[in-house]
Amino acid sequence: MEIVDELFKLQDKEYAEFQSKLTPTVDKNKFIGVRVPEVRKLAKVYIKEEKSKEFLKTLPHEYYDENMLHGLLISEIKDYEVCIKEVDKFLPYVDNWAVCDIMSPKVFKKNKDKIIEKIKIWSESKDIYTSRFGIEMLMRHFLDEDFKTEYLEIPAKVKSDEYYVQMMIAWCFATALAKQWYDTIKYIEKEKLTKWVHNKTIQKAIESYRITNEQKEYLKGLKI
Repeated sequence: MEIVDELFKLQDKEYAEFQSKLTPTVDKNKFIGVRVPEVRKLAKVYIKEEKSKEFLKTLPHEYYDENMLHGLLISEIKDYEVCIKEVDKFLPYVDNWAVCDIMSPKVFKKNKDKIIEKIKIWSESKDIYTSRFGIEMLMRHFLDEDFKTEYLEIPAKVKSDEYYVQMMIAWCFATALAKQWYDTIKYIEKEKLTKWVHNKTIQKAIESYRITNEQKEYLKGLKI
């Protein structure tokens, strides 16, 4: 396929080796080794071309880099309904944290009244990366001016033994502590999260420059 050929033209084998170490859930032979800025450039070019539509139909992909490009192409789709359709079609094929986290559809920002309901559905999924994606979208779009205390219940209700889901819940709550301290600290004080997520949230919050020294000292006393 033409797009795959273009990816191989940008191959960096040393970078492929580096990526494979960061993404242990993917076979190391599936990495072409295209740097993310280069994949982003391709996505911005291809989204305007007809061949991108054919590429989005071709699932599953063989290479990690194809999935990265797929996620970035979805992020460029301007029609909300089309974007949601493509996200739902692609999520079952996402098999690693990097591809999951690269997806950030711009159109979501203009459709927050609709996307919050999808976030609830995604977060509750038993699929690792669908759940992670839902929680990440909540973190990205609903911890600032659109924040509501009730939204914290979405990640708090997710009970998973999967590392990549637990990490995202912790990341979400650590970010929420930085942005919405008074509502979020109650979840830590009342130990509403699993022990691992609770302690990881505290760790990540303490590492954050957005948390005050006083807050960090208080959090240290809440470890369980």
